[in-house]
Amino acid sequence: MSHTATSRPAVSCALLVISLCAGVTACGSDGNPLSARPYDAADQISFNTPDGRKKADPDKPLEVVAEDSDGRITDVTAYDASGRHVAGELAADGGRWHSTSPLAANASYTVRVSTEDEDGAPGRKVLTFDTGKPAAKKRLDVTFGPKQGTYGVGQPITAELSQPVKDKTQRATVERALKVSSTPATDGAWHWVDDKKLHYRPKDYWPAQATVQVRSNLEGIKIGDRMWGGKAKPLTITTADKVVAVTDAAAHQMTVYKNDEVVRQIPVTTGMPGYDTRNGVKVVLAKEGTVRMTSASIGASDFYDLIVHHSVRVTNSGEYVHAAPWSVGSQGSANVSHGCTGMSTENAAWFYENIREGDIVKVVNSAGDSMAPFGNGYGDWNLDWSRWRTGSALFGGTPEGPTPADRARLRPQSV
Repeated sequence: MSHTATSRPAVSCALLVISLCAGVTACGSDGNPLSARPYDAADQISFNTPDGRKKADPDKPLEVVAEDSDGRITDVTAYDASGRHVAGELAADGGRWHSTSPLAANASYTVRVSTEDEDGAPGRKVLTFDTGKPAAKKRLDVTFGPKQGTYGVGQPITAELSQPVKDKTQRATVERALKVSSTPATDGAWHWVDDKKLHYRPKDYWPAQATVQVRSNLEGIKIGDRMWGGKAKPLTITTADKVVAVTDAAAHQMTVYKNDEVVRQIPVTTGMPGYDTRNGVKVVLAKEGTVRMTSASIGASDFYDLIVHHSVRVTNSGEYVHAAPWSVGSQGSANVSHGCTGMSTENAAWFYENIREGDIVKVVNSAGDSMAPFGNGYGDWNLDWSRWRTGSALFGGTPEGPTPADRARLRPQSV
């Protein structure tokens, strides 16, 4: 991320250092140092920032050093009052530990240090300190989606950022702090759609009847130059039964599966030549019910202006599954629509009743283009798992990732 140079006071790049004197030996009553109670491992603790009455600079990494060459650090645990742990790295010789994740601003930290001396006697020291507020800053807030509720197993989780994040290291900081868990558990990953938007999905669809919880640990964390994490409201959603509707455009038939069992087969019509329905996996965006559809909305040369019932939207550009009583004679035998999937009023009413937002609608064997992964609804499932992970700042960077040409294809299309 580029920044315009401005005049500002020089900031020290020194580390926040805890000096640890580990040269004290303690012995148990039997003379065996290994049976001793832990001794106070640090008679003198010093920070390179002002002491107790003032606060540490959150912009400086945390470092713990064993000053006695005969002793070594065996473990360091650092965490703030909200339970967020600070990742760190311990040198092979035990002489130094330093934080590898940023400290939060305006937070209270506890640091637990374990040591041993040259005789193997254990030492312990618990330290506490507070960090101050950062200098002038931009706050990165996160808004999770969708709204709390129950969805189909194809529903992605979204994260909208209040500021653009372009740098890969900064993206990794953001992504590492955005936590998604599900019960039952399943593997998943974030994918950066653009500089301000991420989507999260599992490797496969969510389990049916699952609970998915989303939260952010970004608050107070430094992300980049003068950019710090803000608040985010946590999100909990649940999933319903697994419902997948597969339309074979060549066979003019939709097969609806519930928990992998066929529950209904429906004669349909899809897009005629020139208005071919998109192939691929789409996620139900909304149940809109009665919708007015006109030729002007898609630039069709032949005029129409219809009130359409039992309408289920699957793309932003206007592709629906809906009742089409005017084309019943072609349903099951020909494709005559302008890109939507049409069916009888009776079948459309059943479909509308049994489908929900987040369910899967898949089209195969159409002459149309493939559904774009982003930009025209939720086409996330049209990326295989290896390519999905390349959109993560934590897992990405392989040659299989989206190319500039791929990105250009992600623009919305019209039906």
